Amino acid sequence: MAIELPFSQACERNKDIILETIKPYLRDVNTVLEVGSGTAQHSIHFSLGMPHIQWQTSDQLDYIEGINAVLDDAKQQHSELSNVAYPFELDVNQSVWVESGVRYQAIYTANTFHIMRKAEVQEFFLGLRAVTEPGSYLIVYGPFNYGGEFTSDGNREFDKTLRSREVGSAIRDFEYVSELAIKQGFKLLDDQFYAGK
Repeated sequence: MAIELPFSQACERNKDIILETIKPYLRDVNTVLEVGSGTAQHSIHFSLGMPHIQWQTSDQLDYIEGINAVLDDAKQQHSELSNVAYPFELDVNQSVWVESGVRYQAIYTANTFHIMRKAEVQEFFLGLRAVTEPGSYLIVYGPFNYGGEFTSDGNREFDKTLRSREVGSAIRDFEYVSELAIKQGFKLLDDQFYAGK
């Protein structure tokens, strides 16, 4: 059975700048859990760029087959990609994310909060405590509003599209997300704004 490999032009466009931004924070990190690996383009690029990290992919069931296919293809091309693991199913609403006792030094998620319903964003943060350890990093990439305002006309239009789906998707306020992180014991180290095209 053939499967078309999932691909995101946005991931291809932003993978280099994200890697350069997160590299300094992950210099001494050995394990990362990616929540919502999507097309696995970030997983592959970051694993090649940071070979010291064991990168664990994950996503909802509907995306697992595509991620597996992308990783199969990438591992055939890059023998050094032994540090990126095939995905396990993870829905932020499930009570247990990973096997008991398994913890990660960093959690990475990209372009997920605006897809999730607001309640699911809350569930994401509630789930972190069981899979992180003291000193773990949380890295979030995606569009945010600041002070309730859109950062671009493009984001305003994107938000309209998200809301038109009527499934609870919307661009989240940075202050709201930051507050959820702080409640789980995280503190803000950096917020870099990237004006993507």
